[in-house]
Amino acid sequence: MACVNFQECKKNLGRTGRKRKKKDKQTHVGTGVNLSYRLEYVQLQRWLKLRGFTSCHLLPASFPDTGRGLMTTKELQAGDLIISLPESCLLTTSTVLKSYMGDYIKRWKPPVSPLLALCVFLIAELHFGTQSDWKPYIDILPKTFDCAAYLPGNITDLLPEPLRGKAKDQRVIVEELYLSSRKFFHSLQPLFTEQIDDIFTLDALRWAWSSVNTRTVYMKNTQSEFLSRDVDVYALAPYLDLLNHSATTQVTAAFNLNTRCYEIKAESRWRRYEQVFICYGPHDSQRLLLEYGFVLKRNPHSVVYVTENVLQSCMTNKDKLMTQKFCYLKENNFLENLTFGCDGPSWRLMTALKVLCLGPDDYSTWKQVLLGGPVSVENERMSFRLAQSVCNYLLHVNDKSLQKIDLMRLHNRGNLKEQLDLIQHLREEELLLLKYSAEMLTSHTP
Repeated sequence: MACVNFQECKKNLGRTGRKRKKKDKQTHVGTGVNLSYRLEYVQLQRWLKLRGFTSCHLLPASFPDTGRGLMTTKELQAGDLIISLPESCLLTTSTVLKSYMGDYIKRWKPPVSPLLALCVFLIAELHFGTQSDWKPYIDILPKTFDCAAYLPGNITDLLPEPLRGKAKDQRVIVEELYLSSRKFFHSLQPLFTEQIDDIFTLDALRWAWSSVNTRTVYMKNTQSEFLSRDVDVYALAPYLDLLNHSATTQVTAAFNLNTRCYEIKAESRWRRYEQVFICYGPHDSQRLLLEYGFVLKRNPHSVVYVTENVLQSCMTNKDKLMTQKFCYLKENNFLENLTFGCDGPSWRLMTALKVLCLGPDDYSTWKQVLLGGPVSVENERMSFRLAQSVCNYLLHVNDKSLQKIDLMRLHNRGNLKEQLDLIQHLREEELLLLKYSAEMLTSHTP
């Protein structure tokens, strides 16, 4: 097998989830394209200023690899305040309960969840249009998303197996939330002149749910007696939520009780006109696609997951204890988080494979192997060979998926392009990880 320079290959992977396709008159500044002159951002800045926020050094801009983001017009040092957004600018459940919708929510039994309260408020504000107090913010929210709740079934089927299941689950969660909330939606009819079923549609809820899921910052809110006991940690943060994610960025972010502002401070340096990033967390690319709708290039947390179905497909020997071994691994939580990554097969994966490769006379050593105990040279050799089989199986699966993507492009003539690009980037990233792992296993097989 040809040598694969994993890090160099990863540099060629792109992020397509939030690229903006429209071309208009733009002013180039540094590495980004300044968008601050556009009407929606001018109006947003004016609206935020009225609420006490000023930002003289962060400008909305378009970047070639991430799409829309924020760039700094001055150099930032570790410890500098990147952004400080007053509480009056944050959209929380407290905002909703104090609004025209508050009395309706307070009267409803059983209480609605904090998530649903925010979703309903967003849908209403979107519907009110020019009459909405939050219009400048609503106008810059994406009209659609690329997270799993928005992916059509034929696109979802192209995802890796574990992600495919989670994506379908996410769609079901939104659909079930819609069905279970329809009576509550109808209780809001006095607020609207139009029929409630024409306003609170499944598509509207999917948009609002995705807006909350992809754009809120973590903020522990006071638990309201008028809402369900579901955790209330959501805050929509206008302007601040234009900051994009980087896996390597180090910042501190929290609501400052003294200043009553949500603050983000730098822990590293940014040069003038560079894009400023925050970190959503140590998420692998599957998680980023599922929750946020993008794949990050050069993601150090990227892995390829190995499921029980994949392991079962790669078992060729007629081991009478195989069913018991899988049950044993499942009981000990050793069929979850089995991965290939930047360092090849994970310790958990190799440990599970060692158990599967134990002979019929080794029953007494199963627990010892799970605890990291030594195995025989023959077991070591067999587990490495099984790891190669699993890796080759997943390489084949990824190749087939990429071929299907190419065929879908031909038949769709540009439709679904962004979603197909997204899945392709994920599959190509996994392909690199698997090729690297295959090379490593070949060179280190006992």
